[in-house]
Amino acid sequence: MRYVFTGKNMSVTEGIKERATRKLGRLDKLLPENAEVYITFSEYKHLTKMEVSVPMHKRMLRAEVSDADVSNCMDQAVDILERQVVKYKSRLRDRRRRSVATNDELTFIDTQENTEAADNNEIIITRTKKFALKPMDAQEAVMEMELLNHGFYVFRNSWTDEINVVYRRNDGEYGLIEPQ
Repeated sequence: MRYVFTGKNMSVTEGIKERATRKLGRLDKLLPENAEVYITFSEYKHLTKMEVSVPMHKRMLRAEVSDADVSNCMDQAVDILERQVVKYKSRLRDRRRRSVATNDELTFIDTQENTEAADNNEIIITRTKKFALKPMDAQEAVMEMELLNHGFYVFRNSWTDEINVVYRRNDGEYGLIEPQ
């Protein structure tokens, strides 16, 4: 694997690079040999934020962790990425979902993963919710979301007549998702 380190509001020392490389080495057996891992460290107030992105054949694996200790960030990020890789590979191996496209993807990825772990990660939908979509603008949708105390809200945009989603961002602002 090839590692690309970036620092925002901090310098990434050789010690941090070495520790991150050693800890992310746990993913060597799960990822292809030619995988590139992009690691960004940023520091704000008293927290260190670590963002790890691994572009795969047709997917992007990503982990974002904030903690006061850099080592804790690294451990948590590796755990998140490990779960994502196992889940991703188990989906590809699932015979019910196999098609020509997933066969191509599966052959691209190094498949040394244990199949017993793949059986434990089945996706089970336990609840389905149906509701009427009222036409409204984004500001009304944000007010509805706040009234319901949810992190996101699905609505029909009254201007475009398409399904949109508003959501609360980590910085306290709001975001809008629109289809293309």
